[in-house]
Amino acid sequence: MKLEELFTIDCGDIYLQEFTIKDANDIYRISTQPKIAHYLPDWKSTLEQRLDWVTHYEMPANKAFLQAAAKTGDIENHFLKMGVFLKDTDEFIGWCCTGIKEELPEPNREIMYAISDEHQGKGYATKASLGLIHYLFTQTTVEILNAVALIDNSSSMKVIEKCGFTYQGQVTIDQEKYHHYRLCKSEYEGSAER
Repeated sequence: MKLEELFTIDCGDIYLQEFTIKDANDIYRISTQPKIAHYLPDWKSTLEQRLDWVTHYEMPANKAFLQAAAKTGDIENHFLKMGVFLKDTDEFIGWCCTGIKEELPEPNREIMYAISDEHQGKGYATKASLGLIHYLFTQTTVEILNAVALIDNSSSMKVIEKCGFTYQGQVTIDQEKYHHYRLCKSEYEGSAER
């Protein structure tokens, strides 16, 4: 991969692409939308904070993840944060990420996503998640993925279930109750063959 090339995952009418500095404004804008702010409060920030995080933490973390994936497939505890873009217009409409969720029992790699209000209900979160899941299970050594959704987030639960995750029960994280789901590589491979 050349330095100027950005890592992307094709998901049909959308694509995932590693975060860049120019995405900071869109991430900030989407993270302040009421539903996103409610379900993903950790993503709230000032624009200055978001620009700092993208530049100094998220972009270098993505490079470390991608280098580990390319070298051995063992991504260890690295994080990958990717924007979700409409293929026709290259509009940034959300994000889909993977990282370690320390509050869950090991193996505790999760996937998570957010789609801006004006693009919800069109299947983009499911397509983005399936694209990232396929990449993780075919290009890395990941064997198990987790997903969590606040118990009042029925839209997110539908996405998680459409992606083939199995319900594990409730967990409490930061005094909030979440539904916890898991997906094993062997289950994913079996469903892909049908």
